[in-house]
Amino acid sequence: MASNRPAPEAPYVPSQRSTDAFGYGSYHHDEGPQEVWNPTEDSLRPARGKHRVAKQRGGGLARSSTVLGVGVIAAVGAGGMASANTGKPPVSISMPDLPNVGAVFGGEDEAPQGSATALSSLATSTTETAESGSDAGEALRNRIMAQAESQQSQVDNKAQLATEAQVAEQAAKAEAAALKQAADDAAEAKKAAEEKAAKEAEAKRLAELAKQYTLPTSSYTITSTFGQAGSLWSSGYHTGLDFAAPTGTLIKAIHSGTITEAGWAGSYGYRTILTLDDGTELWFCHQSSISVSVGQKVSTGDVIGRVGATGNVTGAHLHLEVHPGGADTGIDPMAWLRDKGLNP
Repeated sequence: MASNRPAPEAPYVPSQRSTDAFGYGSYHHDEGPQEVWNPTEDSLRPARGKHRVAKQRGGGLARSSTVLGVGVIAAVGAGGMASANTGKPPVSISMPDLPNVGAVFGGEDEAPQGSATALSSLATSTTETAESGSDAGEALRNRIMAQAESQQSQVDNKAQLATEAQVAEQAAKAEAAALKQAADDAAEAKKAAEEKAAKEAEAKRLAELAKQYTLPTSSYTITSTFGQAGSLWSSGYHTGLDFAAPTGTLIKAIHSGTITEAGWAGSYGYRTILTLDDGTELWFCHQSSISVSVGQKVSTGDVIGRVGATGNVTGAHLHLEVHPGGADTGIDPMAWLRDKGLNP
């Protein structure tokens, strides 16, 4: 930078002092002589040392700020290019060194401080940063996908467990129903078997009883049953079972027992009463003749009399009555005979 040469000195004339110097509006007589500053080369040359260093630092800061701004713009552009995933390689950009403020104002002999930084390195760093961001985004995406898959797996497992529980419950219900059905079938089969066994046992018992019991006569016809209503009977209904047969047909002892009555009995005509071992009384009425006497023991099939028409009758027949325990009122002889294995 060129220095100013010294200006010629002017004579000191107080009365000729300019009123415009340093912004004074008028001359003051009380002021003393003023020293006029005349810059010279020595006064304009900056002092070397701390002050120069400060100016160099200021210039370096300005230049560095400029380079940094350009680098940031390049980095942002490179980052945008990297984020777009275009696949193109980064472009290397470099800038020449810029003089600092100290070099501009200090002189040609002062060397510039620092150097320009190639923007290709910034672009590369930005690319690496973008790649790192892409890797981080991919990692985040993978983590989110893993969490989603885990949650979906949990939902699927829960649904599968619910389905398995429902299937197990249905299977348990079906098994319970099958077991119940099997139990019912077994109970019915057991009941049927028991009924069959009971029938077989009853048939066997009746067969054995049939050997001990017999019908009172043969070649007969059932003409009146127990409980039949009509005016022919003094009680208003029939109290026994009538076996119509010709007069003189043999009358047999139905079962073994003792003769407790044999003779005339009014409307019953000639009557014979056979008392069994259990106390049941069998009345044989309207006989034409009696073949046994009171106190006589008889066995099944023994002849005790003959069919007749004595007493209150309309024809020859055997009137049979059954009185359990010797009661005055009798029961249905048909049912009693069938209970003994006989079928009148």
